[in-house]
Amino acid sequence: MSFTVLYKTVSLRSAYRLHRIRGHMMSSSAGAEVLLERVGNAGVITLNRPKTLNALNLSMVRHIYPQLKKWENDPETQIVIIKGAGDKAFCAGGDIRAVTEAGRVGDSLAQDFFREEYILNNAIGTCKKPYVALIDGITMGGGVGLSVHGRFRVATERTLFAMPETAIGLFPDVGGGHFLPRLRGKLGLFLALTGFRLKGRDVQRSGVATHFVQSEKIAALQKDLTELKSPSAGVVAQVLDSYQEQSSLDVEKPFVLQQHTEAIDGLFDGSSVEEIMKNLQQDGSAFAKKQAETLMKMSPTSLKLTFRQLQLGAKLSLQDVLVMEYRLSQACMRGHDFYEGVRAVIIDKDNRPEWKPSTLAGVTEQALEESFTSLGDKDLTL
Repeated sequence: MSFTVLYKTVSLRSAYRLHRIRGHMMSSSAGAEVLLERVGNAGVITLNRPKTLNALNLSMVRHIYPQLKKWENDPETQIVIIKGAGDKAFCAGGDIRAVTEAGRVGDSLAQDFFREEYILNNAIGTCKKPYVALIDGITMGGGVGLSVHGRFRVATERTLFAMPETAIGLFPDVGGGHFLPRLRGKLGLFLALTGFRLKGRDVQRSGVATHFVQSEKIAALQKDLTELKSPSAGVVAQVLDSYQEQSSLDVEKPFVLQQHTEAIDGLFDGSSVEEIMKNLQQDGSAFAKKQAETLMKMSPTSLKLTFRQLQLGAKLSLQDVLVMEYRLSQACMRGHDFYEGVRAVIIDKDNRPEWKPSTLAGVTEQALEESFTSLGDKDLTL
C-alpha cells in the first residue's frame, strides 16, 4: 500500500471516529441523557447517564441551559433541583475523550464544549431562584461546575469530591479559580494542585458542600423541597438544616485534613510552585513527603497554570474567572500535556505520562503569559 493511500485510510478512520464521537456528544437522544421536569413548584434536572457516571456532554449542556433560564423567569417555578441518576455518581466530569479527539483534529467541539459549559456554570452562579445540587456520589470536574456555584450543595456519605485535572494536563476549570481560593486558608490551592479526594461529611466540612444529609434521606428531602409552598432561600435553608441535624453518620469523625490544616497553610504558602515544592521537600514530615511525591507526578505546565489561575481568581468575579479559564482551556487544547495526560490516565491507563516540558523549570514565563492572553473576538462572552 502506498504512503498516500495509507495516509488517506488513517485520515478517514480518524474522521469517522470523530464523527461517531461528535454524534454521541450531539445525539438527538440527549433528551434521555438529561431529564427536565416540573415537580410541584420545582424544576428538577436529572443527569441520566448512570453507565458513564453521568458524565456531562455538550448535548446535555444544550438541554440544561435554556431550561434553567426558562425556569428562572417562570413565576410558577420557585426552586431548581439537580441530581444524578443511579447510586454511584452525581456527575464524574465532562466527556473528556470526545473533547480530546476533537482537539486533536481541530474540530470546533474543543471550543464549543468549554464555551457552553462555562456559560452554564455562570447561569448557575447567577440563578435568582434557590438552586439545590444533590451531590450524592462521585462529583468531579464538570460535576463540580454543575453544583458548586449554586446556593445549596448537599453531600452524602457517598459523595466523592475531587478536582484531579493537573494529573491529565488540564487545570481545575468550571470556575475552580473562583471557589477554590475562597476555601479557608490554603485548602483550595492544596486541593487544586494535588487532586486530593474528599469524601462524605468532609465535603461539607471543607466548604465545598453547604450541607450533609445521609443518602437514605435524600428522596424524602427532595419530596419536601418540591412540596414547599413558598421556597425562599431562607425556607430552603431551614429544610436543609433540619435534614442535616437528623444525619448523625460520621459526626464524631474529625475532618480528614484536620491534623494537617496548619501544615497545609504553611507548606502551600509560596510565591510559586517551585517554592511550594521546596517547602515540601525541606519539611521532612511524612505528609509533606507524600504531597511532594504527588506533585512530581503532575503536569508541570498544569501546576503552574493552576497556581496562577487561583492566585488571580481570588480577586476576580466568577464571570471574569470563567473568561480567564476559557483562555486557559484553549491553551491546553493547543498544547501537548492534555492529550498525553488523557492518553496515560483515561485511554491507555498506563499512568505514565511523558510531560513536555518535564520539569517546572522548563515551563517558561512566556508560555504562561500566552496561556492567559486574550483570544480577541474568540474570548468567552457572558
